[in-house]
Amino acid sequence: MGRALPTSQRAYDYAKERILEGILAGGELISEGTVADALGVSRTPVREAFLRLEAEGLLRLYPKRGAVVVPVSAKEVESVLETRELIESFAAEKVAAMGAEALGELVGELRDQLREQRKLRGAGEGKAFVAADQLFHQMIVAASDNPILLDLYAGLRDRQQRMGLYAVFHDDDRLRATNHQHVELVDLLERGDVAGYRTALRGHLRGTRAAALGRQDGRDRAVQDSSIHPSTGVD
Repeated sequence: MGRALPTSQRAYDYAKERILEGILAGGELISEGTVADALGVSRTPVREAFLRLEAEGLLRLYPKRGAVVVPVSAKEVESVLETRELIESFAAEKVAAMGAEALGELVGELRDQLREQRKLRGAGEGKAFVAADQLFHQMIVAASDNPILLDLYAGLRDRQQRMGLYAVFHDDDRLRATNHQHVELVDLLERGDVAGYRTALRGHLRGTRAAALGRQDGRDRAVQDSSIHPSTGVD
């Protein structure tokens, strides 16, 4: 039997999962007491978890009031997607130069992933589709055989998860479009059309950008109207 997680880790995992999945939306207030009661623990480990989440940019703490979930800003969306475009375009160029056998194997694995995405979309599994979408793109980056690049890309995972759920979780049209665009990307990769891949990837990310910013616009207005203000000396 494995050792039980430290209480502060349990509190951290509990709160972070709800933030990344959008259960706790940007601008929403969360208190130490709420998390402590949900887990049956004291507030001390929850406070430690909140400090970690603040350091990661997911919470903003207000003494004696609780914490507010930091919304996904337009700047963050732009920055993440620009970084993705740079990494994924470079990875595609390296992958396209692989030998025919290695490229064919990767294309087969990607098409298996596309079939899984279609099943998830048909079942209305938006959350699982987002995870499959991330895996699809990560497979291409991993195939570039650059571990530093892959680590950098993996570092975007939490931000992508929040953005992805906002963008597609309740939007079947976006799920369908995403799947079709993935098919196009695989076809271009198989043909070794790097220029075409870059163009298609840019269009694919443009759709993600529009969907993410559209969903986030209402969240930003809600935060601006919030009555919660920081105490003196708190950023």
